[in-house]
Amino acid sequence: MTNASWEALSNQAVAACGIVYFLALVAHLVEWSAVIGKRQRVAGSAESAGSRTAVGGGVALATGGPAATPGDAGERTHRVALFARLGILLTTIAVVVHLVALVSRGLAADRVPWGNMYEFTLAGTFVVAGLYVVLYRKLALAWMAPLVVGFVTVMLMIAVIWLYEGVAPLTEALNSPWLVIHVMAAILATGAFTLGGITSAVYLAKARWPHAQVLARTPALPVLDRVSYRIHAFAFPVWTFAVLITGPIWAHQAWSAYWSWDPKEVWAFITWVVYAAYLHARATAGWKGRNAALLALVGVATLWFNFIGINYFSSTSQHSYAAPQLAVVQVVDTPSMS
Repeated sequence: MTNASWEALSNQAVAACGIVYFLALVAHLVEWSAVIGKRQRVAGSAESAGSRTAVGGGVALATGGPAATPGDAGERTHRVALFARLGILLTTIAVVVHLVALVSRGLAADRVPWGNMYEFTLAGTFVVAGLYVVLYRKLALAWMAPLVVGFVTVMLMIAVIWLYEGVAPLTEALNSPWLVIHVMAAILATGAFTLGGITSAVYLAKARWPHAQVLARTPALPVLDRVSYRIHAFAFPVWTFAVLITGPIWAHQAWSAYWSWDPKEVWAFITWVVYAAYLHARATAGWKGRNAALLALVGVATLWFNFIGINYFSSTSQHSYAAPQLAVVQVVDTPSMS
């Protein structure tokens, strides 16, 4: 296959995985709504039973609504389980197709597929969805499915509509083996931090509205807090490796300086400081719950501002080659007419 054929395959795979992600989102939302409806009916039955009073020989004055039969309950449980299996199956299929899109993009470019914002977004969303599928059973993350799949679907739409670039050669600064090491670590940490940020956001929502039916599917607050901490504890060393080790080494190789106060370097370090404070506060000051979740959201906000904001709004960053409006263009000199 030619490079153009690989690029076309990548574009088709991105469209296909976007469709499958959307179908997975629908399945997960149906499962979510079925679970919420089931819990509402159970709560209603309990209230009805509690409202029955006996008078004299046990005559019921308040009978409430008709109780659900065991057959109805079994059918609802089966329907919830069916859509849960369908949702995770579609999500897994979408992740596989997503991987095909990444690999074919790399084959089209004859390099690793993360040389610009479109490719980084494609890779980052793959890591978010892939980590979710891997950790689905280990951390019991079924409740997170609509949030993760919805986030990935939206980010893919943004990448295709606003960030897309055709395959182009790398700039001289990017053409280095450190591209593989540094950016791979940054993408992996970004995906994990995003999952941790989603968990922290759900924690704050559940703490603020503990009886909201839409949050009934989510675990108890201590479980959310523990899951968020475990994800962040995994992501932080990877981010440290990317920002404080491989990044400076690559910068010295490309620009003859380990640190140049480049806006992207500064914001990457700010993100590192925020997450270091998060983990340090939990380990030493016993910060848990709301304060830790707020700090985690500050961290993920700095992370995504570094990715999007610096590329679009900074005119001094040496990393501005990642912005789509600054794509590499080959200039061909034409002979002068003399």
